[in-house]
Amino acid sequence: MTTSAQTVIAPARARTATATATVRRKEGFQHGGWFVAPFVALFALFVIWPLLRGIWLSFTDANISGEGASFIGLDNYREALDDPMMWDSLGHSAYFTLLVVPCITVLAFLLAMLAHHIERGKWIWRLCFFAPFLLPSTVAANMWQWLFTQGIGLFNETLGIDTPWLTDKSYAMLAVVIETLWWTVGFSFLLYLAALQGIPAHLYEAAKLDGANAWHRMVHITLPMLRTITGLVVALQVLASLQLFDQAVVMMDFGPGPELSTRSFVQYTLEQGFTSYRVGYASAVSIIFFVIIAVVALARMWLLRTREEATR
Repeated sequence: MTTSAQTVIAPARARTATATATVRRKEGFQHGGWFVAPFVALFALFVIWPLLRGIWLSFTDANISGEGASFIGLDNYREALDDPMMWDSLGHSAYFTLLVVPCITVLAFLLAMLAHHIERGKWIWRLCFFAPFLLPSTVAANMWQWLFTQGIGLFNETLGIDTPWLTDKSYAMLAVVIETLWWTVGFSFLLYLAALQGIPAHLYEAAKLDGANAWHRMVHITLPMLRTITGLVVALQVLASLQLFDQAVVMMDFGPGPELSTRSFVQYTLEQGFTSYRVGYASAVSIIFFVIIAVVALARMWLLRTREEATR
């Protein structure tokens, strides 16, 4: 075959291959679209539509009946931002988050290290650490409510104290924190345990040959290798802790706690919508909370990207 013939045939083959690939992509999209269509429909119905509806209601004075709502612009947002009770509830959620996130991160790491290095009965230790996470929130909260009850609670009896955990504002939030640590540490523990099992054993063997002790191996191998999973654990716990609601409400007998000390942002929003029947105002408060959660999530993504670029 001459050079001129090859010059003519090569572009023709390239065009044919490109056309074939394009047809395959179109066919794949058409077939794949039917698989994702149910999810897209449900996502639009239960996420997109409620979000858009909530945004619209936040600009109205709608009540729980849904009748007679009129457009009032930004009045709900102005009232919410000037409401000290909203800021107090946000402060309670932030305080709970500041207490829970560091404790649960450290505790999950220590439990994972313990379960990873135990030789006998590994499965029973892993089951004990993870099992509380399988309990429904109401069951765990009711259990700890009984444990913290003054006079008859097992917690005070075991420690030999008489602390009013559930009736004193100085201890109420701490009681919710203790219950949350026991109930939710299993999930972070499982993430850390999976990450520990993924660290190559030859790294530790090489460190031992170089004379590194257990502390040096943990500081220079284990912790750096767990940096990504630690960032994930912290981010998930921050987002979950800011949404504090069920365990605090159940432990405080469906109230805001002594002197409103455990009323979270979510509880405040629900009170405005279903107790005061101010659906428009509650929608505005929930949109504010949505923006706060979105800012936290975006900040985490930005920090993670910055760290990855710095390590390159």
